[in-house]
Amino acid sequence: MNILLLGSGGREHAIAVKIAQSEQCGQLYIAPGNAGTAMVGENVPLDMSDFEAVGQFVVSHHVEMLVVGPEAPLVAGIADYFAETPSLKHVMVIGPTRQGAMLEGSKDYAKAFMMRHGIPTAQYRTFTADTLAEGEAFLATLESPYVLKADGLAAGKGVLIEPTLERAVGSLREMLSDHKFGDASSSVVVEQYLSGIELSVFVLTDGSHYLMLPSAKDYKRIGEGDTGLNTGGMGSISPVPFADKEFMKKVEDRIVKPTVRGLRDEKIGYCGFIFIGLMNCGGDPYVIEYNVRMGDPETESVFPRIKSDVVELFANAAQGTLDSCTINVDQRSAACVMMVAGGYPESYEKGKVMSLGTDAADVRLFHCGTKLGPQGELLTNGGRVICATAMSATLPESLLKCYNRVQDIHWDGMYYRRDIGQDLLNLMRMD
Repeated sequence: MNILLLGSGGREHAIAVKIAQSEQCGQLYIAPGNAGTAMVGENVPLDMSDFEAVGQFVVSHHVEMLVVGPEAPLVAGIADYFAETPSLKHVMVIGPTRQGAMLEGSKDYAKAFMMRHGIPTAQYRTFTADTLAEGEAFLATLESPYVLKADGLAAGKGVLIEPTLERAVGSLREMLSDHKFGDASSSVVVEQYLSGIELSVFVLTDGSHYLMLPSAKDYKRIGEGDTGLNTGGMGSISPVPFADKEFMKKVEDRIVKPTVRGLRDEKIGYCGFIFIGLMNCGGDPYVIEYNVRMGDPETESVFPRIKSDVVELFANAAQGTLDSCTINVDQRSAACVMMVAGGYPESYEKGKVMSLGTDAADVRLFHCGTKLGPQGELLTNGGRVICATAMSATLPESLLKCYNRVQDIHWDGMYYRRDIGQDLLNLMRMD
């Protein structure tokens, strides 16, 4: 079948590689794609927010499956548009309806959903500019540090963790009164800080049944030692060593099952991924957030470990028969290191000429923000530019392979963290 994948990042490159490996994939189109996706499919210059243009392309190119990579088209209702358009309703859409996408589109909606279904999460309250004083009073009842989340989509940068009450109050005022994150922070969720180790759990669901994908841990801060500003993600590890069978059973029983059951019971149309951001608090999992798509850069370490035919899995999800499927996972460890433009996540330059060095058979490069120049040269085209993913029998071996490959890549101003995975290695040594 012909397949259209929406997106342009490393997540989409990693998904495209797996789709292209499927015997069920005919022609793969990626919109808009990047220099990496062009090597496994055909890039097409479509605006993901222009649903009519996407639909016209799907019809004219006989596309049978639409895979939606990023969250914005899902929150805007692309699945609903396809379902409601006669010429498109036969297309299998991998991505939830607008209502399902509210799990990511609104932090307040997601927290209320968790509360309705008894899913463990931090205590919280939501505030607007009209209730700013109440928000300040609620902050004073919490212990430091303080967590503030823009209610809407903020490109992964709408969460602030402030060490003091004074800074938390100041940030709340900036978010609500000064519109720090634009419309995304017209409402702000203030919640209890959960202490522990973060990890990401991924689920593919048809709205009634589900498959658990490999776990992962990402690294959000720009600086080593998890310091500095939040980014879209500076690297990832899969699997997470402490997420053993006992812990993952707690995750499945306490979080995954009630989440999927809640979607079914509330008749929320959902075919696609649920990304569950978790905190391991003394051996018990608590939900930090839901996302309604795969994570980036977690996809770049999770998808290489999936040995099953992902198109077959997607088709069963779209047809509501995911209970007939199993997932085959490579047991090796995967490590991903992200290389970014100088200045990211603040201002940075694009258009830098890149050198990728010599290919390594056991390391895969996933393009995130790249494009081809007029002479065919590879250029930077984003803040997060390219990442390297290596797989090996152990985490130390995969990290060594990954960093050896990274050292062979160059452009003016390139930056990467040199401590990806070190916290997990330290934890393993302590055990």
